[in-house]
Amino acid sequence: MPATYTPREMIAKLISFDTTSRNSNLELIEFIESYLGEYGITATRFPNEDGTKTNLLATIGPNVEGGIILSGHTDVVPVDGQPWVTDPWTLTEKDGKLFGRGTCDMKSFSAIALAFVPEFVKRDLKAPIHLALSYDEEVGCTGVVSMIAGLKDAIPTPRCAIIGEPTNMKVVNANKGIRSFHTVVTGKESHSSLPANGASAILFANELINHLVELSKQMIDLGDSTGRFEPGFTTVSVGVIEGGTATNIIPRECSFTWEYRPLPHVDQNCIIDEFQSHVDNIVLPRLLKQSDGEGSIVTTDLVAVPGLHAGENAAAEELALRLTGANHAEAVSYAAEAGMFQIAGVPSVICGPGSITEAHKPNEFITIEQVNKGVAFFEKLLDELSR
Repeated sequence: MPATYTPREMIAKLISFDTTSRNSNLELIEFIESYLGEYGITATRFPNEDGTKTNLLATIGPNVEGGIILSGHTDVVPVDGQPWVTDPWTLTEKDGKLFGRGTCDMKSFSAIALAFVPEFVKRDLKAPIHLALSYDEEVGCTGVVSMIAGLKDAIPTPRCAIIGEPTNMKVVNANKGIRSFHTVVTGKESHSSLPANGASAILFANELINHLVELSKQMIDLGDSTGRFEPGFTTVSVGVIEGGTATNIIPRECSFTWEYRPLPHVDQNCIIDEFQSHVDNIVLPRLLKQSDGEGSIVTTDLVAVPGLHAGENAAAEELALRLTGANHAEAVSYAAEAGMFQIAGVPSVICGPGSITEAHKPNEFITIEQVNKGVAFFEKLLDELSR
């Protein structure tokens, strides 16, 4: 007899795999492949270059157009340094909540989908369900790229995609993107008693960071014409600054990592283009002069995840609203893989159990009420595809 799991049991199983993004996800993937194989379901891998991680795409039902992609990422954020009360890799129930890393973000959605596999197989589905499980979402949505690129060859044209990030089972048809960068400023060292003989990388980096602050203020003033986002503007922030050797040395190098989260209707390159123009035309010439030509400012693009545009998701939005019983869609400020599916021509929405406010925190949890709402959603989806 093929194995069966309740949604709670499957959540516990997926949580037990430490799939922190720095680790391999293969053990989890192998479990899912084995489980699906017991029901005669084959799956396709889309691995990374060294084979230590992989996406997984599996189809349940007829090999026809009009299927529904159920998308979830397998990786989770680290627990290092967080004051967990329970074992993050063991599901713990208390006061109507299920605690564990990934319960909220976002293994519960995938677990419920997997728990429904026996019912999906039993029913005479008129359109297929495509399970799309990715890696490295938490470090820039980089893993899913190969799977999305391979969709056209792997499955018939799908109707839409539902990305199961935590939304409290509300339907989200728009989200912000994310662009992140690492900027390295190289100046010229000198004795701190003779600062004019050097060029302080820290001071030049500080000037650039202040420029980002001014750009941030401009974004606030521009605001969000749709009035749907919170905060209602493109945000800019600096997350890490490193530089200097000793108090009595004018520093040669300073680096900082920064990001902005653009509204989906905003030019995704607007800030980096303006920043680079400011570097090239204002700051770098002075740095080169002060450092006798030794200085440089180099910015590396780390992450580029597009936002999800409302108005281009009719097929996905209509389905998700009907399944949830909601009468309108919402917008969120966090990034997700939805915009990437949309760019590939797949209408997409974000809708999944759990609250984003609990994601990435110590003692992460999902309420049993949210799990039950997720189960109800899949029951309606099963009926939808069986008609």
